[in-house]
Amino acid sequence: MAISLGELAVRFGCELRGDPATLVDSVAALGHAHGRSITFLANSKHRKELELTQAAAVILDRKNADSSRVQVLIHENPYATYARIAATLHPLPTRAPGVHPSAIVAANACIDASAYVGPLTVIEEGVTIGARAVIGPHCVLEAGVVVEEDVRLVSRVTLCRGVAIGARTLLHTGVVIGTDGFGFAPERGGAWLKVPQVGSVRVGPDVEIGANTTVDRGAIEDTVIEEGVKLDNQIQIAHNVHVGAHTAMAACVGIAGSVNIGKRCMIGGAVGISGHLSIADDVVVTGLSMVSHTINQAGVYSSGIPTEEARKWRRTVARFKRWRTVEERLAALERAIHAPPRARQEEDDD
Repeated sequence: MAISLGELAVRFGCELRGDPATLVDSVAALGHAHGRSITFLANSKHRKELELTQAAAVILDRKNADSSRVQVLIHENPYATYARIAATLHPLPTRAPGVHPSAIVAANACIDASAYVGPLTVIEEGVTIGARAVIGPHCVLEAGVVVEEDVRLVSRVTLCRGVAIGARTLLHTGVVIGTDGFGFAPERGGAWLKVPQVGSVRVGPDVEIGANTTVDRGAIEDTVIEEGVKLDNQIQIAHNVHVGAHTAMAACVGIAGSVNIGKRCMIGGAVGISGHLSIADDVVVTGLSMVSHTINQAGVYSSGIPTEEARKWRRTVARFKRWRTVEERLAALERAIHAPPRARQEEDDD
């Protein structure tokens, strides 16, 4: 697909400095672009690459526009504009509507005529699939699942009983939504009694969930993923968690049960969040942090210790281990300093 710079400028609200008839047919990085590709600059640190690029045009903001020797599309948010243009130039392949002959579909499932169901997929009783939805190969949709319009399940996605998936949501390979939460009641003798998980999972519209991420069903009420949430690969979300709209999480985050996460939060990779706490709107938690208490105010929060050269790290650990002794000596010194003169004299005599 080739599109003129003039059409892109009008469609995406850009100021064009260049020939509106110039055609582009692909996107590329600044340093690898060619005469029919478009690229972007969102960080001034890459301005040197901008001076050398061979792209047909560059998407950038006004303050960097004069540094470009090629044509430019000016927008206050170059990266988001690039994303929209890239989606236009590189659209996802379309699927012809229909159900593959190898799919197993319950007689009372309701599948829109414009939807696609791939090979070896299982659609159980009472499932509803909306218009233009794409259900890839080897997916399993258990009884009562609702999939709204334009949803895409890439492949091997499992939606357990009663799960609801909002419009335009994208679930990547291996996603599992609605498995039982980790709920067990202790009994005498150290045994565990399984607690029935009778809630479900509600996923809002425009959500994206990465490969092999799991979201557990609620114990009583539903686990909720609100609109616009973006989840990376290999995330674990436990039962009764509520994730606010437009929150984003990087890979390997682990969230324990009954956590309430606010809107527009950003959770870094491998963050662990303890159960039964709340995180306010607009909170950023940096990677590898451990959240063990409620966060009531917006801001940036961190924990953990950055990597060190091994010998320095061993010395640091040794100091940690000696800290109790140092603390006791310091407390004794403070008591001696603040003791009455007579008491100090008696200690000296002893």
